[in-house]
Amino acid sequence: MSKGWFLIPLLLLNLSVQAEDWPGEQWPSGPTPTGQSIEALEQYAFPPRDDASREGIRTDALLVIQDGRLVYERYAGPTTAQTPHLTWSISKSLLATVFGVAYGEQRFVLDDPVAKYYPPLSQHSDMTLADLFHWASGLDWQEDYEYAPLKSSVVAMLYTRGRHDMAAFTAQHDSFSPPGQAFRYSSGDSNLLAAALKNIVGAARYPDYPWTALFEPLGIRHATWETDASGTFVGSSYAYLTARDLARVGLLMQRDGRWGERQLIPKDWVAFSREPFVHFLAGQDEAVPGGHWWLNRGADPTLRPWPDAPPDTFAALGHWGQALYVIPSAKLVIVRYGDDRDGSYRHNELLKRAMAAFAGKMQP
Repeated sequence: MSKGWFLIPLLLLNLSVQAEDWPGEQWPSGPTPTGQSIEALEQYAFPPRDDASREGIRTDALLVIQDGRLVYERYAGPTTAQTPHLTWSISKSLLATVFGVAYGEQRFVLDDPVAKYYPPLSQHSDMTLADLFHWASGLDWQEDYEYAPLKSSVVAMLYTRGRHDMAAFTAQHDSFSPPGQAFRYSSGDSNLLAAALKNIVGAARYPDYPWTALFEPLGIRHATWETDASGTFVGSSYAYLTARDLARVGLLMQRDGRWGERQLIPKDWVAFSREPFVHFLAGQDEAVPGGHWWLNRGADPTLRPWPDAPPDTFAALGHWGQALYVIPSAKLVIVRYGDDRDGSYRHNELLKRAMAAFAGKMQP
């Protein structure tokens, strides 16, 4: 028998080994690890829940995707697999991902002045879209929450003076630095981007654009994204997704913007999202800002906000413990929803235990 007859089944076997798993209506499932590592993860993420005082770690959902397969899922409190959970500032990274589709359609470049798409910023003609993605608009913004509401720009924007037109409210702030030179975390910057997107994609397409551009291609069917009274998406805060649907966005980013056979987001957009902002100063925040995502590395390679996670880890993070972690080197996507009110939750601790549970077997 010719040796060529043996090549065909071997090639087919090789192709089956390399085939990627992608979710359809449901996620393909894989085996959940057992033993002490999973117990340690659950002991941290799901301690006895105090719903009376709202103290301590209060995880609503924890879901793990490994190499495209759902390998762990647990819910608590009122949250279930069918609950579209408020993502808070994960919305910012979702907005950046929607922008990635528009970028692939060649509708803008990062060096474009924001005023080109949002004229109320005409007095800041040197402010670019890239500056907003780095939370470096230079506007004098105070991102304080319920702990200091009287001086909080974001509380005023979301709930009082600015709630009718959040971008216009943000644009009225004075400057504290030239654009692009200093990091200052700002939900206002995100809502300026949301307003600019309206002119980038066109007013007619805008109300449906997050769905037609991103959610529907990923198979996300039940997302909600609130707008302010002007019809602008609250890009800073008010997107709602189930944990399984948010994991689809994580898998898209883990696989460099590709969904199945389609390059939904250009690779260079994903690279921009994961590139540290050059003017970020260590110690300003728990994680390093990228392009509206948070990174586990800075311009200084020794800067590791989450030392027990791989350097390529990046995340979308939100108020009260919301998190979407993406770890390309371990082929992991982790969704964690929570209702933490006292700041006791630590990203590094959960990532350390998740790596021990799910990535240990992948180590050489």
